[in-house]
Amino acid sequence: MSSTRSCLSVPGSRPRFHERADTSAADMVMFDLEDSVAPDAKEQAREQVVEALRTYRYAGKLVGVRVNGVDTRWCADDIRHLVEGAGDRLDCVVLPKVEDVDVVHFAHHLLNQLEWRLGLKRSLWLELQIESARGLENCARSAAASPRNQALIFGPIDFAADMGLAGAGSGEFPREYPGDLWHYFLARIAVAARASGLRAIDGPFAQVRDMEGLRESAQRAAMLGFDGKWVLNPAQAEVVNQVFSPTQDQFDRAHQIVEVYRRATETEGTGAVMLGEEMIDEASRKLALATLERGRAAGMTPRSGSS
Repeated sequence: MSSTRSCLSVPGSRPRFHERADTSAADMVMFDLEDSVAPDAKEQAREQVVEALRTYRYAGKLVGVRVNGVDTRWCADDIRHLVEGAGDRLDCVVLPKVEDVDVVHFAHHLLNQLEWRLGLKRSLWLELQIESARGLENCARSAAASPRNQALIFGPIDFAADMGLAGAGSGEFPREYPGDLWHYFLARIAVAARASGLRAIDGPFAQVRDMEGLRESAQRAAMLGFDGKWVLNPAQAEVVNQVFSPTQDQFDRAHQIVEVYRRATETEGTGAVMLGEEMIDEASRKLALATLERGRAAGMTPRSGSS
């Protein structure tokens, strides 16, 4: 699977942003038909997104569309129109406000019907956005509800509204709170995602000019094992890509751990072995492999002399 450090959210009804997304540094482009599109513009936005998908290549990027929620009058037509018009250009459908498995099952079976009828050669993924207390409570069930599922996404603004977290919905950290307000919610999503083999993606940081705040928000999610974060403009994508990539020193160290442990087990017939002042073993190798996987997905290679 390609790296998804940064997912650029692009309003479906704003064609001038569609071309800019093509040249951005984001790993994924996500066209939005939901919150960023006015009710009277939703049907036209579908057409504009299909046109963008047929016009621009978005080379090297994953491409998704966030449809309207299954409890709205637009959802089924969103999915049908997108798959019929540009299913061969799409990687995934993003489902907002997922509260339990019924939402996932609806999209799963609708996609089955469309793919069979159209003869599409590959299945579209599903990414599930968790945006309410009920959604968080059931996120592990939802994560396991379909083999199409690829990611759980935290939606902080709607979640804050549902929880009554006044003044915290933009993703920032209220300094009055004695700790990290978002830690518990993010940790639950990360665990649920990993338990089902999915990626964990943090939601956007809405203060678009506060790059240091964005960096702090991304770093806290990365420390909890998240794979990436939604961004709202190309400048945010560059910051988030840095945060969710290992440094060259970290990548080289991981490569060294894997190689030293391989020699110790395959050539010398030992298990745990010292590397400098650190004892490394099979658990160390697994952790190092996770760092290597992130780095390779970002196009990194080890420097000479790191083995």
